[in-house]
Amino acid sequence: MEIPQKSSTMKDMTIMEVTSFNINKGVNSMDFSKRDLQVQNDFTSKQPGFIKRQSGINEKGEYVVVVFWKKMADAEASMGKFMTDASVADYAAMIDGPTMKMARYTMDKPFDADKSQFIEIMTFDVAPGTDIKKFDMLNQRVETDFTSKRDGFLQRLTGVNDNGRQAVAVYWASKELSDASLKPFMSAPIAGQFMGMMDQSSMAMGRYQTLTSIKSSMELSKKDKVVALLNSFNTGDQTPISYINPTKYIQHNLGVADGLAGFGAVMQHAPPGGFKANVIRAFEDGEYVFTHTEYDFYGPKAGFDVFRFENGQIVEHWDNLLEVQKPNPSGRTQFDGATKITDLDKTEANKKVAKDFITNVLLNHQMDKLTTYINPTNYIQHNPAVADGLDGFGAAMKYFADNGLVMEYTKLHKVLGQGNFVLTMSEGKFGKGEHTAFYDLFRMENGQIVEHWDVIAPIPAESDWKNTNGKF
Repeated sequence: MEIPQKSSTMKDMTIMEVTSFNINKGVNSMDFSKRDLQVQNDFTSKQPGFIKRQSGINEKGEYVVVVFWKKMADAEASMGKFMTDASVADYAAMIDGPTMKMARYTMDKPFDADKSQFIEIMTFDVAPGTDIKKFDMLNQRVETDFTSKRDGFLQRLTGVNDNGRQAVAVYWASKELSDASLKPFMSAPIAGQFMGMMDQSSMAMGRYQTLTSIKSSMELSKKDKVVALLNSFNTGDQTPISYINPTKYIQHNLGVADGLAGFGAVMQHAPPGGFKANVIRAFEDGEYVFTHTEYDFYGPKAGFDVFRFENGQIVEHWDNLLEVQKPNPSGRTQFDGATKITDLDKTEANKKVAKDFITNVLLNHQMDKLTTYINPTNYIQHNPAVADGLDGFGAAMKYFADNGLVMEYTKLHKVLGQGNFVLTMSEGKFGKGEHTAFYDLFRMENGQIVEHWDVIAPIPAESDWKNTNGKF
């Protein structure tokens, strides 16, 4: 096989060193990212000839470190020192050695994309017999005629290594803008010409979110992370998956297997149109975030989700889902109503009102205390079968009694709140005595409940569970 020549226009402008790898099992991704930045600041950036270093991760969890050097000798000297320097030995030990691959390319221009958050790196051999001058001209036309005209484009560098293997590195302002460019490029005539000059079997493509941009996203509030994760059902964006701890994700949806693998399995079995999520309300209470969401999840559903965080990552999840119902006798849906969070200084007091209501009225049946907790003249109801006001509540209770049905709360598991909104998670029996989970969302005014949403859903038999964590 003929080895392609180096580009005739290539100048020794800069050396791009590309190292890809996986981290060892059991290594926390956030710990690795933190140590990676320390290595950059304390070791790599201090080596002679250093220009720039960026680290990234792709959707499969594979990492890349891209370093630009002034000369090949600088890159070689730094790698030699890295392999023997005790100060970075712990970092090296985090890397799965057999997965590590390293290559260096002489690039056509200096690096100038400091603000990039997303990197595309394509490497390939040109097809045997290709006129390298014509290839170089077409390679440059790809940038001038297409890539440089796309929103979010920052820089495109091309290069070649000692074996004639080509590299193209494209830097973008964000993953979303890179994604938006990819499909139009693949359908553009120039892409067909360009890729036609490549040895197709040799092509390798990596698309990486920079760790610095992910670190910035870690500064998002917990609530923002959860909303981004649920919105990713609509966008297909994989970045919010990094908000889930890959080694500790305790799942309480009994139809989903434990861990990040269980979450991934659900996504892989999505229907052709995918899942959809419209977050109506989102709240944060310490290490917990709870949401009220309108789903298209194997059909339209109303859902409450609760997420627990540790060290900025999601480590536990509970939920309760119910098919979307028709408006209730007062014309209210499972989703409409107030959304504004107020009275942040009254969070704990409002949580106590909700807890006492569940405990005294629903668990201990002290119905004479009902108006202590529920506003008797202003009570908006979103339960699909119940009308507004205490009259609506009473009518529903009478219907259950007359028809031999039950709504029995047996245990209050959790109370979460933010300002004027409180969510309670309870266990009990419903209908004909079915084992049931009750999720109730209350809105408070002046120390009383004035609005209520709920999801009441059966708890499946233990023989049908896909994890052993229990509903609560």
